[in-house]
Amino acid sequence: MAIEKITVLYGGESSERSVSLESGKYVFQSVKDLGYETELIDYPSEFSPEKFLQGDFVFIALHGQDGESGELQSFLQQNNIPYTGSGYEACKITWNKDTFKKILRENRIPTPNWISVPSLHEFKGNLDDSIFDQFRPFNEIFLKPTEDGSSIDVFKLSTNNDLKKAISDSLDSKRQFIFEESIDFKELTVPILNGKCLPPVEIITKESFYNFNAKYVNDDTELNEFIITDKKKIELEQICLKTLDIVKAKGWLRVDLMQDSNQNFYVLEVNTVPGMTSHSLFPKSAESIGLSYDELVNEIINAKS
Repeated sequence: MAIEKITVLYGGESSERSVSLESGKYVFQSVKDLGYETELIDYPSEFSPEKFLQGDFVFIALHGQDGESGELQSFLQQNNIPYTGSGYEACKITWNKDTFKKILRENRIPTPNWISVPSLHEFKGNLDDSIFDQFRPFNEIFLKPTEDGSSIDVFKLSTNNDLKKAISDSLDSKRQFIFEESIDFKELTVPILNGKCLPPVEIITKESFYNFNAKYVNDDTELNEFIITDKKKIELEQICLKTLDIVKAKGWLRVDLMQDSNQNFYVLEVNTVPGMTSHSLFPKSAESIGLSYDELVNEIINAKS
């Protein structure tokens, strides 16, 4: 069915709203430049399913709960409205870090060790060294919400005081979190477009890790081509494609990983709606192989048309 109109959904009510607003503006302008009739809708406040007609198509530029949990995809599927990116099941699985990492482990895909806790608010440890002892010999660990993105409420911890401050500073300490071992060598991401890996990108930041400021605020974050041997590149791509296969993700997405000092790779997460801002990793990788922003958006649209 030919696409007659593309509606770009952006905004949302999650902690990633500001990022989604930026992504949506870039995508909307690109869709217009590609010659499509288009509309930009702030989801869910301006969203009305009754307005969609035959030939309508949705470009999901929603990050976080609204665009990556699978709820929106489920609704669109039930109403036969075509859209960009992965389906409901893939989004649901990858959105929850604990669920996703369990599936990785079951399928022998390397991922950093972790422990899940129901909430920080009800954390029953006495803030002694016990949580750190479980990750020895690692001197640092990460604290991450089970369901969120853009490094919201992600903290790097090395002492009990760090943990106390993280609990105090958390936007929502009552939700589920994971403690995860810190593999602190090289951080990278592999964008995947329609089943093919784009060039991997190494992330270099002056922050303690690739946090919100490094992603969207700082201008000194470096996104460089990740230089590896052909053999290691094949290994990396096999890990990423196997990951997508087991969760049945498709279209346009990104796999985030770490590499340790022995050159082993560890999958951190899959982003089913990657950022499309001027600072975002996916457009940067596409640009490195001569794919302009408009061409990238066109490829994403055509994957589902």
